[in-house]
Amino acid sequence: MLEPDAAGPLTSECVRWLCDRHFGVGADGVLVPVAAPPGSDFALTIWNPDGGQAEKSGNGLRIFARWLLDHGRAGAEPFTVATQGGRVRCQLRANGALVFVEMGRARIDAVDETLVLPDGPVLVTAVDLGNPHCVVRCGEISPERVQRLGPQLEHHPRFAGRTNVQLVKVLARDRIQIEIWERGAGYTLASGSSACAASAAAVRWGACDGEVSVRMPGGSLTIGVGPDLELTMEGPAEKVFEGVVSPDRRGSDCTRSTARAAP
Repeated sequence: MLEPDAAGPLTSECVRWLCDRHFGVGADGVLVPVAAPPGSDFALTIWNPDGGQAEKSGNGLRIFARWLLDHGRAGAEPFTVATQGGRVRCQLRANGALVFVEMGRARIDAVDETLVLPDGPVLVTAVDLGNPHCVVRCGEISPERVQRLGPQLEHHPRFAGRTNVQLVKVLARDRIQIEIWERGAGYTLASGSSACAASAAAVRWGACDGEVSVRMPGGSLTIGVGPDLELTMEGPAEKVFEGVVSPDRRGSDCTRSTARAAP
């Protein structure tokens, strides 16, 4: 999270510097609260570590909800957050230890579409949650495999604005395991919107029903998938640290940040 009173004119260069794990703070993205439009309680701009903006982020929304709680701006009552990928409804549960988010409806653009990659043809399911996802069902998954296929699919001509990528192994009718390649970020240990997209695809394949537990290297989330592919997500978010970036560093228009971790 970047404090809104200190964000100033945030730039792509500043975001890249903040997210750099060697020369900056280190992060998978930057969240900035902005003025809420009519009909929403809050609004959020989501930046990827490459300096581009993301339409929606499940992890980011849970982090933002916890930040609102810690700053006395939200409590147990549900509230809405506007993102570039649409408005969502959030609720803090278990005294803020868990965050429940109504992520909106998934749109399945294609099921088992064949795409030709340098590694050979793959069957993909294209899912839109307000941001794009490419889901691949696999017998076995690994970090190495998604790091090989992820860039090929992210930049495939099929996806004009690039795409997020999930490799999915179905474990049972209520459990899946995924590996993630995130657009603009690369290999990622966990992603809320990726968990949602993979769950929607698994239900559409007929492999899972209703509530799905999604296992990721960075943790697990519970995803609810309705008959019309309306999605809910529940998972944790916790504060890690708060700090001030030195003004004499590159990216000095970013002066104060609060870091959060969320599976």
